[in-house]
Amino acid sequence: MEALTWITLIAATAIAALWLPRWRLARRLAQPMPDDQLAILRRNLPLYARMPRALQEQVQRLVTQFLLQKKFVGCEGLDVTDEMRVTIAGQASLLLLNRPSKVYPALHTILVYPSAFLVPRRDIDGAGVVTQTRQGLLGESWSDGRVVLSWDHVLRGALAPASGQNVVLHEFAHQLDSESGANNGAPFLGDRARYRRWSQVLARDFARLRHEAMVQQHSVLDHYGANSPAEFFAVATETFFGKPWQMAERHGELFAQFQDYYRVDPRAWLPAPVVELPPDYSVAYGQWQ
Repeated sequence: MEALTWITLIAATAIAALWLPRWRLARRLAQPMPDDQLAILRRNLPLYARMPRALQEQVQRLVTQFLLQKKFVGCEGLDVTDEMRVTIAGQASLLLLNRPSKVYPALHTILVYPSAFLVPRRDIDGAGVVTQTRQGLLGESWSDGRVVLSWDHVLRGALAPASGQNVVLHEFAHQLDSESGANNGAPFLGDRARYRRWSQVLARDFARLRHEAMVQQHSVLDHYGANSPAEFFAVATETFFGKPWQMAERHGELFAQFQDYYRVDPRAWLPAPVVELPPDYSVAYGQWQ
């Protein structure tokens, strides 16, 4: 009897461990988002204010789940505030609209620096000589369940959605990319035919961007995307949400692939540009580790 009692107790504990987080999440999602968090979304995410009510409600639910399940850690003495948490979660939620999602299930921690941060790097030249360097970055997405962000650039990208430069969208696109089992520019698509078409379109436009970067020709896609297929996917994600009109015009098939994947059309939230000006700066993002 004593053995059965212990088995029953262990089983009950295991069930509670699985059930309580779900019950807590369900209870939280059933409650309206606090007014102060709604105010942050309206103030710091111009795209949110331009969405229809149904999408706004989706963003609210996704942000609520994100804040409940993810841990935020301030770096270099930064005190992480609700404004930072909601602004980051709100932008990350844009990538999950209109589709079932567990809200970045492999991600558990977001590290936030006040501004650009330095990370160590090992460079190996052609002769095999190793040089230790430090590289300044705005964000990184790690394979161990962490994302690192510069708060200055998080806010800058959020407040200027039409710039096409958004460190949160970039790094969380890497998180989606890795859900297929490899960080190779092909997120989970669920269908062999979709993978085949995705590969054809992205390989062609990736080659085009590499050529444009090599000859220093202006492109609607940031040249940083020419570094690898993974970076191309992340940069194209930024462009899809920040410059959808330009992307649809110059990379129509690529835009269609991303519209099918993300299940939204950001052109509904951003007015068509009258005149497109060349970007006044280039943003370099971190490498996948």
